[in-house]
Amino acid sequence: MNIRQIELREIRLPLVHFFETSFGRTIERRIMLLRVADREGAEGWGECTAGEGPFYCEEWVDSAWEVTRAFLAQMVLGQEVESAAAVGALMRRVRGNRMAKAAIETACWDLEAGRLGVPLWRHLGGVQAEIPCGVSIGIQDSPAQLLEKIEKELAAGYQRIKIKVKPGWDGRIVEQVRSRFPDIRLMVDANSAYTLDDAPLFRALDEFDLMMVEQPLAFDDMLDHAQLQKQIRTPVCLDESIRSSDDARKAIALDACRVVNVKLGRVGGHAEAGRVEAVCREAGVPVWCGGMLESGVGRAHNIAMATLGGFTLPGDVSASARYWAEDIIEPPVTVTPRGTIAAPGGPGIGFKVRRDRVEALTVRAETMCA
Repeated sequence: MNIRQIELREIRLPLVHFFETSFGRTIERRIMLLRVADREGAEGWGECTAGEGPFYCEEWVDSAWEVTRAFLAQMVLGQEVESAAAVGALMRRVRGNRMAKAAIETACWDLEAGRLGVPLWRHLGGVQAEIPCGVSIGIQDSPAQLLEKIEKELAAGYQRIKIKVKPGWDGRIVEQVRSRFPDIRLMVDANSAYTLDDAPLFRALDEFDLMMVEQPLAFDDMLDHAQLQKQIRTPVCLDESIRSSDDARKAIALDACRVVNVKLGRVGGHAEAGRVEAVCREAGVPVWCGGMLESGVGRAHNIAMATLGGFTLPGDVSASARYWAEDIIEPPVTVTPRGTIAAPGGPGIGFKVRRDRVEALTVRAETMCA
C-alpha cells in the first residue's frame, strides 16, 4: 500500500433531536471526514470521531484537523507499507491524537478491503454476519420525555437501552425507567460525572438489575473504579479509561471493570481495536461497540468492528434515521425489527459515500499529496 493523496473535509450535520450528556447538549455535529487514495486511484474513507470541543477527551475537530494536516498526513503520504495494519506504526512518533490517527488508519482499511474485493468486516476477521443493536438515549428535558423515547426505541426492536446520567438526573430517573419497563435490558452511562464519594448512589442502583454502569468515575482512572467495583454488584464498564489493549489488560488485572466499551477513535483504529477485543475475549470480558454520533462513514466502520467474536453485547450502533434526516451514505444504515444490523456484503465498508451530499455539507476542505 502506498497512499498518494489524503483529502480532509469538515461537514456540518444537524441532529434530528438534540443529544445531551454530562458534557453538554449537541444539536449539530461538526464531522471531519478523511479520504485516502493510492497511486492507482483506489480510495477509502474514514471519519474522525472527535467532538466539537475537548470534553469527551482532549481531542476535538480543530485539533484533529491541524495535527492531521501538519504531521500525520506527512508521515503516511508516499510511504510503502505491507498492509493497512501497518499504517498506525507510521504515526507512532506523534503521541496521543488517537481519533485523528484512526481517521487515516480506518480509511486505509476501507481502501485495502475494497481493492481485495472483500467486505471490510470479513477482512478484519469478523465472524458475525449480523450484530445486535442497542440505543443510547441522552438526557431529556423531562422524565416523561425520556420514557416516551424509550417506548419508541423498544417498539423499533432495539435489544438494549442505555440512558445517560449525571448528578441530579440519576437514581430517581433509573427508578422511574425500571418501574415502567421492568424487564428490559437497561444500563446507565455517567461519562465520568461522579467520584468515589458517590459510591452510595451506585450501591442503590444495584437494586434495579442494570446490565452495567459505564464510566462512572474519572476519565483516566482505574484504581477508583476497582474500589467501586468491590462495593457494588452491578458490573462496571470502562469507556474513556481504555485507550489501548495495554489499558484493557491492566484494567482487567485490577478488576476495575467487568465489561469494556470499544470505540474505534478512542483506541486509534481497527488494528488496536482488534487487539483490545482479543485481550478481553481471552480474559472472558465481554466487549461492545460504543458510539460517538458518527455519520454513515463512521457507523459503517463500527459495524465492521462489531462483527469480531468478542462483541457479545448489543452496542450503540443504530439506524442512520435515529440521528440524521439524511445520511451521507447509501443505502442508509437500517435495523431489523428484531434489533440487528446485517453486515454489508459489498467490498470495503459496504456502503457508497454520497459525494454530492458531502460536497453540499462541506464547510472546509484540504487535499495533501505525496
